[in-house]
Amino acid sequence: MSHEVVEKNIGLMVVLIILVVSIGGLVEIVPLFFIKSTTEPVEGLHPYNALRLEGRDIYVREGCYVCHSQMIRPFRAETERYGHYSVAGEFVYDHPFQWGSKRIGPDLAREGGRNSDEWQRIHLTNPRDVVPESNMPAFPWLAKNKLDASNIQTKMRVMNTLIKDTCTGCETYTEQQIADAPAELKGKTELDAVVAYLQGLGTDIKTRR
Repeated sequence: MSHEVVEKNIGLMVVLIILVVSIGGLVEIVPLFFIKSTTEPVEGLHPYNALRLEGRDIYVREGCYVCHSQMIRPFRAETERYGHYSVAGEFVYDHPFQWGSKRIGPDLAREGGRNSDEWQRIHLTNPRDVVPESNMPAFPWLAKNKLDASNIQTKMRVMNTLIKDTCTGCETYTEQQIADAPAELKGKTELDAVVAYLQGLGTDIKTRR
């Protein structure tokens, strides 16, 4: 088939482009499902506990991912600033994962333990109290809103289904953990949950501070 025939037939060109892109995509993506390092958790990684699971959902609800990525690239400029580059095995329990390239704010992949719980609380309530030049919006309502524990058990069971479908050798929540979840959230605020989520990010791989 000559180039001239393809270039003069828009319909044929569209079909061939879709075919080439599809084959290329499959060649790149399909092998990842059979590489253990992309489907197995890193050593010491466990599913989010009930509080962190709620915190992650609030993080997504408030749109934190719009300004903060959670993926450190394997380049010196990135690892010097944030720590060890991200690896696929860190994110096997994330549904949805929080990767991305948008960084209005700093990457949070290694945020856990960088600052105290109190610092995180102040920062979320009014960022400029600890970072004067910050352009991050304040989230004062998080400290006022009590966690709604009515859906946590359903969430954990849904997570179990997702984990079984996508992860090799991963833990799932036990029935005891699911039964105990509402009590774990009792009296907690949305701020407690988000801080717990942030303080666990990236702590399963040692990082350079």
